[in-house]
Amino acid sequence: MKAVLALEDGTLFEGEGFGAEGEVVGEIVFNTGMTGYQEVLTDPSYCGQVVIMTYPLIGNYGINIEDIESSKLQVKGFIVREQCKTPSNWRSVETLNDYLKRNRIIGIEGIDTRALTRMLRDKGTMKGIISTNTPFKFEDKVDLIKGYEIKQPVYQVTSRKVVHYGGTGLKVALIDYGIKRNIIRSLLKRDCDVYVFPAWSGPEEILDIHPDGIMLSNGPGDPKDCEKEINTIRELMGRKPIFGICLGHQLTALANGADTGKLKYGHRGCNHPVKDIEKDITYITSQNHGYAVLEESMDKGRMAVSHINMNDGTVEGVRYLDMPVFTVQFHPEAAPGPADTGYLFDEFIEMMREQKKVED
Repeated sequence: MKAVLALEDGTLFEGEGFGAEGEVVGEIVFNTGMTGYQEVLTDPSYCGQVVIMTYPLIGNYGINIEDIESSKLQVKGFIVREQCKTPSNWRSVETLNDYLKRNRIIGIEGIDTRALTRMLRDKGTMKGIISTNTPFKFEDKVDLIKGYEIKQPVYQVTSRKVVHYGGTGLKVALIDYGIKRNIIRSLLKRDCDVYVFPAWSGPEEILDIHPDGIMLSNGPGDPKDCEKEINTIRELMGRKPIFGICLGHQLTALANGADTGKLKYGHRGCNHPVKDIEKDITYITSQNHGYAVLEESMDKGRMAVSHINMNDGTVEGVRYLDMPVFTVQFHPEAAPGPADTGYLFDEFIEMMREQKKVED
């Protein structure tokens, strides 16, 4: 089945469709990971986006039942150079093509993903459409593409109710802006008693369970659209230890008077170098974000940069000097990616223990 990818600037790529048939509009972004495509497909931070995998052969190890990060596929569309039709792995239960078809996600293969990626690096992230409908006329789709917006993505992917994952250790209130399951797994592995709250939960509802600490998850979209969530974080600051990841990092900065800005083409992949300034060690990290905290907007009397991106110098972590709060832009729970920065979960555990001693 023939397929077309059209960008908002009029650039057309012709290829072969796979997965579902039809057409889909979204923000076109690229991920540089060589593996981890199943985690990418199910990552809620990709809500509203069509993802390009820059590695040329995707689907080599098929699809399994373990490597999923949410309850459904979250991407709007999928772009690869070549999809593997005969995967080989002992955990594989189906092909990438069958997985996308079953979940009604449209894919396109056989296009020059290297040229497409370079175009997005030069011009910045663009909107686009994948279509298997023929005949395709770009002029009929211009308004549809340019008018596309990702509306309230956090509310599309958050939990609908409070969910409890029982543990015997410290009690953590985890606010779900589009959580990846491995964040929950990382806390449970450390014996935490985890309560997952919907994004819209208010401060009193969260504090009512008497948590030892509060965790703010990753999630999709522009952080400035989350006004209610920013106000909630502002109310929670200083009342309990807080650890934020990705969108949670950005929202915490906004709640404390800093600003965020959109990156030209974002950071998405599992091979991004980030330096922990205090440790003077550079780690390879997993990332998925299109916005960043602007260092020049930070109140340096209260906020200190703890991590920096070694590719472009952007802020990757913030520690708050007047309260037990720290946040990072990258994913210490990885999935996919290296587990080098898992120590941050241990630091959060220790922060909660120290605070508990003070309160007792």
